[in-house]
Amino acid sequence: MEYGKSYLTRNSANKGKERKKEEMGLFKPAVIKKASGMLALFLIISVLTPVLAFAGTWITNLTYTNGTVSGSVYTDTYDPNGVTVTFYNYSNGSQIGSAFAATYLRTASDATYYSFSKYIGSSYYHINVKADSTVNGSVYEDVYNTSGGGYFGGGGGGGSYVDGTTINVGSDGKVDASTLANLLKSNNVTLKLSGEVASIPASALLDADGKTITIIANNGATYVYPINVNLIKDWAKQVGVDAKDLTITVKLAKVSGDALTAVQNAIKTLGGKQLADPIDFSVTAEGNGKSVSVDDMGAFVTRSLPLSAKADPVTATGVVYSNGKLSFVPSVFSSDNDKNTVTIKRHSNSIYTAIEYSKTFSDIATHWAKNDIELLANKLIVDGATDTQFQPERNITRAEFAALVVRALGLNTSATGSNFKDVQASAWYAGVVNAAAKAGLIDGYEDGTFRPNNQINREELAAMVVRALKYAGVKTDVAADKQAQLLGKFQDANSIVWAKAEIAAAIDAGIVDGMTDVTLAPRDEATRAQSATMLKRLLSKASFIN
Repeated sequence: MEYGKSYLTRNSANKGKERKKEEMGLFKPAVIKKASGMLALFLIISVLTPVLAFAGTWITNLTYTNGTVSGSVYTDTYDPNGVTVTFYNYSNGSQIGSAFAATYLRTASDATYYSFSKYIGSSYYHINVKADSTVNGSVYEDVYNTSGGGYFGGGGGGGSYVDGTTINVGSDGKVDASTLANLLKSNNVTLKLSGEVASIPASALLDADGKTITIIANNGATYVYPINVNLIKDWAKQVGVDAKDLTITVKLAKVSGDALTAVQNAIKTLGGKQLADPIDFSVTAEGNGKSVSVDDMGAFVTRSLPLSAKADPVTATGVVYSNGKLSFVPSVFSSDNDKNTVTIKRHSNSIYTAIEYSKTFSDIATHWAKNDIELLANKLIVDGATDTQFQPERNITRAEFAALVVRALGLNTSATGSNFKDVQASAWYAGVVNAAAKAGLIDGYEDGTFRPNNQINREELAAMVVRALKYAGVKTDVAADKQAQLLGKFQDANSIVWAKAEIAAAIDAGIVDGMTDVTLAPRDEATRAQSATMLKRLLSKASFIN
């Protein structure tokens, strides 16, 4: 017999309805006097002929609240062995505890009545109840936990419950695997935490590749976790367990103590103003007593922080704190009534906050790129040649521009080795060149060199920006006929050596303009001002700044 369904014939079901009505006093039973001889005759007929009616068992008044499942059972006929009740987890069919006997109440009007009540805790969202009679067979009914919206777990840390596609998680942070897996079958899911930690069973995620889980901590921070099954399997290998046995712990903890002091000192040294409580976003994969701290999530992960006040997007920026230093991260500011928020996008996990910072340079007061340069300086992307001079018309090297693109995307840098034979690990640009190469933003020359100190030309600069745009998730492909159309109006388009597709894409995205209406000057060396303007357009196109 398949679990989760009620197998009642139409006759027995109708008969059950009549029994219910009779119990409620809606029908008055007729008093029929039978002669003893007639009764004997009926008994003989009943033995010699087939049964004309179907016996049945019914479950009524079923509830699941405050951890206790209660209900009534009645049967058409008396069963000397009584009625046995069993509970099952509806999501996976597993039995909950042992079967037990229902309590006999009475026999009246050819029906026998039982009741049951058993505490199973608030660890289930939806359960199935089976009533089994040796005479009439089995019947099933299901019931939802109605304790505040469908509790599925507490584990000593407070009850957790479901509200639509939102799982309200108890203070222990534990998420029920079957409940999460069922919701992820057709929806993205939100976890609303009582604390700062969510412990997510990977077994619930293995059939949900590409979906997201939005985690909202009680400190107001949020984290949109993109489910990547290949990454989960890699994490499982690192700790030596099957993916289904892995637990993914996501923590959105408000920074305190010495760590908070270090962040605040970095802001003070910079000359900025703190706009949000620093939050440490971390992901840990755990199994078999081992754990691995996850840094790269394989995609831009969205986080948000509540702000202490409304921010000016020109002078405000999201930042990551690492090794005593603050760096820009792609961030957008919003205000909705009294709710002010910064939304941050970055691959890596770390400590994040938002600051207000204003910077200008004396030599850009009347320059055409003044606003773009100041905006990127406020966001810690570009530095001056000195504290007061930007030198906007100075040429920029390949290494310098690689550093700007890496900062603009908020990439992690590492100076441990290089794929280019002319990039030494001790060079200031080693980390940014490695990060740019890993992200596919730069290529070397055929001889295996990067030539970091060469001046970058406009063709190379446009190509690097378009690759960065693609890395940010923006479509950059331009059909061949449109490429010809975009480049056709420039008289010097034939001087493009290798990056016709990239320059056409940059023009199409609004990132590159001609030097004049009819010239591109692709082989001209790029200036610091041109670089700043292209980066600003890149960030705007990718929605990485307001």
